Amino acid sequence: MMGRLLLAMFVSLMSLPLWADEVVGPHVQGETFEYTTGGQTYKGYLAYNASDDQPRPGVLLVHEWWGLNDYIKQRADQLAALGFVALAVDMYGDGKVAQHPDDAKAFSSQVMQDWPAARARLDAALAALRQHPAVDGEHIAAMGYCFGGGVVMNMALAGMPIDAAISFHGSPTQAVSQPQPFDGLVRIYNGQDDPLVDKQALADMAATLEKDGAKVRVVEYPGATHAFTNPGADALAKEFDLPLGYNAAADAASWQAALLTLDKTLNQ
Repeated sequence: MMGRLLLAMFVSLMSLPLWADEVVGPHVQGETFEYTTGGQTYKGYLAYNASDDQPRPGVLLVHEWWGLNDYIKQRADQLAALGFVALAVDMYGDGKVAQHPDDAKAFSSQVMQDWPAARARLDAALAALRQHPAVDGEHIAAMGYCFGGGVVMNMALAGMPIDAAISFHGSPTQAVSQPQPFDGLVRIYNGQDDPLVDKQALADMAATLEKDGAKVRVVEYPGATHAFTNPGADALAKEFDLPLGYNAAADAASWQAALLTLDKTLNQ
């Protein structure tokens, strides 16, 4: 697996941006993946390598505040091409996607202000992922972007059963009122120039996680701002006057670091 992973990492690094079809490959299968909790149906997106007949490690992906859009599905496809089974979760219900920042803020705030309900959605998604026949349920990590980065930090803070939590430009809001022990890896990749991430709140989050046993590493990329991993960030910044911006170098560097973390925690 290490050889396949390093080869794919080399290809993705040498063909920036990371969105070329050849990086995904011909055997990736993506499909709507429904699960329920609290009487509500959630429509996630499951991606896996259809040519692999052995159970593979799973990665739970949590979307930006916009919802389960094409961007997070593409990330799931990329992970599937590397041999993981990736489930991009639906945190808003029925696959809802915000079309305006006001709606995105309302949707994401509602989730973060009710952690028990958010936890129930994540538990349901994790259970469904573990039970999938393509998944090695003993090896699961969580990865999130923006709002989703904050969610996966809180998953670690809550001591949820994952091996690693990886955040990209995540919001370090502590939604968990009673932190629990977590001995996995936490990796937080942020833009050094991101005005939407409170540095003191991030330091507090990292300190709390470390106190509870997590192995935390925070990396800040010079010149990168919010949403630096999303090739659509520049268009969103222009349309809605938001401090967003794609940074290809930071995207590539954080992606390679995340893949090494996944390999270290899930393929040993």
